[in-house]
Amino acid sequence: MFTGIVQGTAEVVSIKEKNNFRTHIIELPDALIQGLETGASVAHNGCCLTVTEITGNRVSFDLMKETLRITNLGDIQVGDRVNIERAAKFGDEIGGHLVSGHIITTAEIVKILTSENNRQIWFKPADLEQMKYILYKGFIAIDGISLTVGEVTRGRFCVHLIPETLIRTTLGAKKLGQRVNIEIDPQTQAIVNTVERVLEHREAQVREAANNDVVQP
Repeated sequence: MFTGIVQGTAEVVSIKEKNNFRTHIIELPDALIQGLETGASVAHNGCCLTVTEITGNRVSFDLMKETLRITNLGDIQVGDRVNIERAAKFGDEIGGHLVSGHIITTAEIVKILTSENNRQIWFKPADLEQMKYILYKGFIAIDGISLTVGEVTRGRFCVHLIPETLIRTTLGAKKLGQRVNIEIDPQTQAIVNTVERVLEHREAQVREAANNDVVQP
């Protein structure tokens, strides 16, 4: 479990490619390496990965086929940086919102608007079905960053970023056309799905009652 508060960025220093499989190695800063052990969970651009090897400050992670398919980690090249968050501990301050590290889709950056001390970025999800979970002022995690949704249109949404977020994360260097990882707020998802099921059940009852009225002599 994570909080969506990115603790820093790390450079990808090596990538080992195999068929539908990738191992990438990042170099963690001293502050994030302390106490880290193999088997621990670390979020890369919001995607929960497991530590497989530690050599000094260099840490290895394996990415399987599904991870490469559903996230932007397959786009990463040596020299790129990723957002990093260590797994949350009981008693930690939750400054963002609870994040599982399970990426549900990616989104393309389709517009960037920059003004003094502010930046607005618009995204188009690869899976437009997920737009029903993206609500005005709702929570969303973008590349592991807990953010508040700004405006929402039929197939796009935006967030507003302060200078601190642009400095501390990779979003400050993002360009048009690049992909980001999206994790929907699970509470929002659960509420929307529940409402949909209730409405479908009520509609089915209405249809059944209407059909019964038609067949009665």
